[in-house]
Amino acid sequence: MNKNQKISIGINMEFVRHADKSFEWGVRKAAELGYKYVEPMVHWGRELLSEAGYFHSVSMLDDPLRLKRACDNAGVKMSGLSAHTPLTKPEIGVEYLKQAIRCAAECGAPVINTDEGPKQPWTTEAEDFTLMKYTLMEAAKVAEPRGILLGIEPHQQYSRTPDGLDRISKLAKSPVIGINFDTGNSYLSGQDPYKWLARVAKRLVHLHAKDISIQQSSTERGKVTGTPVGCACGDGVIDWARVIRIVRDKCPRPIVFSVECGTIEQAERSIKHLRSVL
Repeated sequence: MNKNQKISIGINMEFVRHADKSFEWGVRKAAELGYKYVEPMVHWGRELLSEAGYFHSVSMLDDPLRLKRACDNAGVKMSGLSAHTPLTKPEIGVEYLKQAIRCAAECGAPVINTDEGPKQPWTTEAEDFTLMKYTLMEAAKVAEPRGILLGIEPHQQYSRTPDGLDRISKLAKSPVIGINFDTGNSYLSGQDPYKWLARVAKRLVHLHAKDISIQQSSTERGKVTGTPVGCACGDGVIDWARVIRIVRDKCPRPIVFSVECGTIEQAERSIKHLRSVL
């Protein structure tokens, strides 16, 4: 095991989704809990909840330095941006990803994370992969000169298997395209998350640390391709010590474990557990 491998603990901002608070409040809360990294979610346009300070997402029409200022003030860094958009729908995905990349470059986030998204019901698989290749290549051409990495996440119909995720991530030949592995989604899709993580470790750019409760596992495993958030790390089925060993043994770059849970209380338990196994 490479004990010098740098693994840091961060958190996806969805942990304050139900707290009805602003992005800045959520960043301060993450720092208060002891997290060193946050993963903000960005969106297009304007909507009431974020503008009123009742939701954590930040519009890409806003000043990207808003993200940086909030993190600087709280003493945390960004592990990446949650910029999920359907790669299979280039009329959405191309411009969304390009704007997210420019936003990431300006605010200091090294990675943007996305997935193929739900497909159109009238396209074939072959057509979908052509559309995804176009979207990813357009995004890569903007990301490469800015040094921003793209993390493809296992989340939807094609990325629910190791072969499917590999196929998507290799569509566009670019050094900036890698994997944002999600421990919970991979488990729920019916796969072995540890074998899958070992398979993609050399291409890993970010990791969603998502645990799955025993109850959710018993009712949904093999029936869904993912889930928005998990339970607290350590409360579910994922063996975090094993995940850490795989990343330390096989991943060549520093990695942030970005916790994906649904409440502040779960975020507090998650960091305590991850610190204990790290």
